[in-house]
Amino acid sequence: MNKAEKIKVIDDLTLSLSNSKNLYLTDISGLNASQTSDLRRACFKADIKLSVVKNTMLSRAIDASEKDFGEIPSVLKGNTSLMFSEAGNAPAKIIKEFRKKNDRPILKAAFIEEAVYIGDSQLDTLVAIKSREELIGEVIGLLKSPAQNVISALKSSGNNLSGVLKTLSER
Repeated sequence: MNKAEKIKVIDDLTLSLSNSKNLYLTDISGLNASQTSDLRRACFKADIKLSVVKNTMLSRAIDASEKDFGEIPSVLKGNTSLMFSEAGNAPAKIIKEFRKKNDRPILKAAFIEEAVYIGDSQLDTLVAIKSREELIGEVIGLLKSPAQNVISALKSSGNNLSGVLKTLSER
């Protein structure tokens, strides 16, 4: 790869970092071709972009980006693959599901909505993060719940009231 190609890759990577709200750095070394293909397929189905990058290029792209990635440059050792997604917990769920059958991928770091998570021990925390859609669904459910309670109380009271009136009319 010549210098112009490297600069283009770094620029593209910088743009991807700038446009992404959620980024996972993982180590997928040790997976064979079939396992890697399965991981890529699972990522594609979950709308996650998976790519393998060189640490030096990623480090330069992080430096060129306007975002503060905190301690992430310190984990750029060994093999590194990137997972970009719209949902903050989607890559963590894929990793956790995939690791039921394999010992990889290992989470190096994650950047979720300006928060930095370092280390594989953070995986359970990242799985528990709720996506935007899940939070909206919960809020709607909470707002809808009191109205449903009132309606069901009125319906059940109405049945009781009609039963009482029917009993009184029969007497």
